[in-house]
Amino acid sequence: MAEAERIIGTPDTPEAAGAEPEESSGADGRQDAAPRPRGRRRIAVLFAVAAFAYAIDLISKMIVVAKLEHHPPIEIVGDWLRFEAIRNAGAAFGFGEAFTIIFTVIAAAVIVVIARLARKLYSLPWAIALGLLLGGALGNLTDRIFRSPGVFEGAVVDFIAPKHFAVFNLADSAIVCGGILIVLLSFKGLDPDGTVHKD
Repeated sequence: MAEAERIIGTPDTPEAAGAEPEESSGADGRQDAAPRPRGRRRIAVLFAVAAFAYAIDLISKMIVVAKLEHHPPIEIVGDWLRFEAIRNAGAAFGFGEAFTIIFTVIAAAVIVVIARLARKLYSLPWAIALGLLLGGALGNLTDRIFRSPGVFEGAVVDFIAPKHFAVFNLADSAIVCGGILIVLLSFKGLDPDGTVHKD
């Protein structure tokens, strides 16, 4: 039992992680090392949130490119908020335009890390936070790969333009919201496996 938990990377105390106990097999009284249902649900939440964030980002960018690019900005709230299509070769909010390939590699690495961390996930808030990060990273990585000027050097489509602030997109928003949620969870001492610790 302990060996199975070590292999799949689950916490030693499922009650602390908010997981449901494993079911025993019948005749010999031994327990199966099947994945805990609660963990599978958290992983499903992560990927559902990621898919939603990715979908709305992709759809919004398709609309912006088709209807707004090469057209005058659209004022939403006077001159305080408008939609203005721009192409951003840098990181979120337009920083570091000379390092497009580096930001592409970082985004890909974030996706891999989240996918590996998912197997230890037993916390619903962490599932939501990581889903937002994953969806946002996938959204901007799609632009990096498929948009001009070339593969892994593509410029991200940004269009949300508040007054006196950088232009950004919904993927950036998802990344920022996920990051803020992770900081709050860390301050509260909640780990991705559902355990709570206090310094």
